[in-house]
Amino acid sequence: MNRPVMEPNLAAALLRRADLSAASTALVFEEQETSYREFGENVRRSASLLKKGGVCFGDRVGYLGFNHPMLLETMFAAQALGAIFVPLNYRLTAQELTFIINDAGIHTLVVDAASRPVIEPARDGLCCQQFLTSESAADGWRHLPAERSGAEPIAAAVSVDVHDVAVIMYTSGTTGLPKGAMLTHGNILWNNINAMLAFGCSRDDVVLTAAPLFHIGGLNVMTLNALHAGSTVVLLRNFDPGQVLEDFERYKVSHMFGAPAMFLFMSQHPRFESTDLSAIRVLLCGAAPVPESLIQLYGARGIDFCQGYGLTETAPFAAFLTPEWVTRKLGSAGQPPMYSETRVVDENNHPVAAGVRGEICLRGPNIMKGYWNRPEATAAAIDGEGWFHSGDVGYFDEDGFLFICDRLKDMVISGGENVYPAEVEGALYKHESIAEVAVIGLPDEKWGEAVTAVVALREGHTLTLEELRSFADSMLARYKLPLRMHVVDALPRNPAGKVLKFVLKEQLQD
Repeated sequence: MNRPVMEPNLAAALLRRADLSAASTALVFEEQETSYREFGENVRRSASLLKKGGVCFGDRVGYLGFNHPMLLETMFAAQALGAIFVPLNYRLTAQELTFIINDAGIHTLVVDAASRPVIEPARDGLCCQQFLTSESAADGWRHLPAERSGAEPIAAAVSVDVHDVAVIMYTSGTTGLPKGAMLTHGNILWNNINAMLAFGCSRDDVVLTAAPLFHIGGLNVMTLNALHAGSTVVLLRNFDPGQVLEDFERYKVSHMFGAPAMFLFMSQHPRFESTDLSAIRVLLCGAAPVPESLIQLYGARGIDFCQGYGLTETAPFAAFLTPEWVTRKLGSAGQPPMYSETRVVDENNHPVAAGVRGEICLRGPNIMKGYWNRPEATAAAIDGEGWFHSGDVGYFDEDGFLFICDRLKDMVISGGENVYPAEVEGALYKHESIAEVAVIGLPDEKWGEAVTAVVALREGHTLTLEELRSFADSMLARYKLPLRMHVVDALPRNPAGKVLKFVLKEQLQD
């Protein structure tokens, strides 16, 4: 007996939505509206152009640039061919981007106008077979929108398996080099089902996206979910607190995802008190806990936060704290999603009782397939029973709410950006004045955590924070540069020679 099977291709779902909601507004970008019919047609034509350029099933298609409709169109066009989309962080240096592009083996790279000066000098060292530009054609670059206009649209998206990879999203690894988390069509679909069941989603929603789409938070907390449901997405090229507030009022925005720093900057803007926020139903906050003062500030305007905990590898939702629990479970990451499992384990991978701290592990259809070309890293992250080991330390309370205490890894989260200390330390060690350095994250009211360099200097040398930042500027993205610097005689180490970063944190937080 043949049983009907759902087509899991994300592009097929988008094209189906384009048929069902043809006249509705899919995107608003810099005051220009695109209907679902137009959006679907653009995806079909872009897919045709990519196919003509040699993109085949399983090939990787990259996008480097700020938030733009072309990023989403390129992603769906690639997926319509069974290809894999690789969003790239426009804040990275040419050196950092070169590693990721070549590691992913990107066949076709689409770059916006602002990012071309960064990547152009590195083109000869890239593996890409095709270079396209999404805005204002330049010498040596083919203009994707212009060429797309004459392309014959594809008839339909190809059929894929639910376990086929849809997106490779790079995240910092244990060696300091980025690793590509392979997210399947099924991972993203089940994440969105979990999200819909947690905070709802309808065709009447207006979702504002200001977080960068190269991050899992910007792409898949609300944006893809909204397009799946037929909502309107108001897309900002980048985050600007004044623009967000203006668009809240102009477009009657009902939903927005952001990091705590984004909502803090909005609250500090002169327009905050006068902006009509009455249409807001859900402000979803991730990347760090929402400070109580911020909860109270927005609460005074009649707005509650829905908080989420997740990782790139979990696509991303691993826990939700819905508005009714925000004050009653202050500091909690919330409860596990409907179709995912969460447990806390000891060093022997055995579950622990409520109130006992251990490593947070997650299992479900939203867990990544693994790390691209990193079988050993995949095996270390996902155990034989399918549990993904997050590297975060936490506990469940008696009511089943998850609390996060610390990270097993040394990752610093500054302004919603993941910063891996080993990478920063590798760059700073090249400075002639530095004898040894440790990078840690210290609490910061504005950024959540401040990237902090603790340095021991060579005899007779001096160094300022400004000099250090200037030195590392060409090697590291600006958000990875230290915001603080502390000079010490020597770094504290254990008998094996390992730097005791927890000692540094205790000393410098006082």
